[in-house]
Amino acid sequence: MGSSIISNSLRSKHNLVIPYNHRLAPLFIRQALYSLIPEGTQHIYVIGIGSSRISGDSLGPFVGTLLKNSYPNHLTVLGNLQDPLDATTLVSEVTTYPFRKNSFVLAVDSVFGSEEMVNSIVVNEGSIVPGIGLGNFLPPIGDSSITGVVLENDPGMKNSLLCTDLNLIYTMATSIAKGISLTIRQYFKYPADQPILTLR
Repeated sequence: MGSSIISNSLRSKHNLVIPYNHRLAPLFIRQALYSLIPEGTQHIYVIGIGSSRISGDSLGPFVGTLLKNSYPNHLTVLGNLQDPLDATTLVSEVTTYPFRKNSFVLAVDSVFGSEEMVNSIVVNEGSIVPGIGLGNFLPPIGDSSITGVVLENDPGMKNSLLCTDLNLIYTMATSIAKGISLTIRQYFKYPADQPILTLR
């Protein structure tokens, strides 16, 4: 399972915290991500971390499903609802994948956090260490990360992942997917009328 832990003392000082249901969330995500992509990047990888069988851990795969048909020349998605990357598959898939040179890897995951961070989307510079919140110790993933804080970091709350509000996950996932799509459209200079998401 992908869930990690996040708090107000994030792994980097360069982060943005966005209320999950803010109407401008995709634009805030685009603005933050665009500033993190190194000059000369030729391809972006999105790694959707989590399980499709646990609602609270499905954020990453949900984002992967929303994005998987978008911008094929500049975006590759690993991890979606059909083929999730959870604790049993993440390391083997990511470590053997032939990432291109001059690429940027963005990890997307659901996490636990402090009470005041719950129901927030966090764009963070630097990698994420998935699985810590559920006792899994996996290697760091990504050049940057977007996380959705779905539950408070409380040992008694762990089982609540199974019945996390799907509206929360859906709203977070669509905002994150739109924000990533807008970033790619801007960074690689797609025309303004290019669809933000291509769902098939």
